[in-house]
Amino acid sequence: MKTPPATLKIGQYPQLALIAWSRRADDIITASEAFELYESNWRFIEQESLDDDERELIEVLTATCGNGLMNV
Repeated sequence: MKTPPATLKIGQYPQLALIAWSRRADDIITASEAFELYESNWRFIEQESLDDDERELIEVLTATCGNGLMNV
């Protein structure tokens, strides 16, 4: 299993940028903050629009930050 990045730039992931609309695209957040954003705003994620990198990020975050579960 891959390890999530310690930090990531919001604008690097289009759906993350969509749900973090109140933050700047160049803001840096932790992996756990990203997981919390995805988990609490999953209903707004356009799953069919996820690119491979963002889909993989979500899988890794779910495995590591969510202990394999995303409560959506």
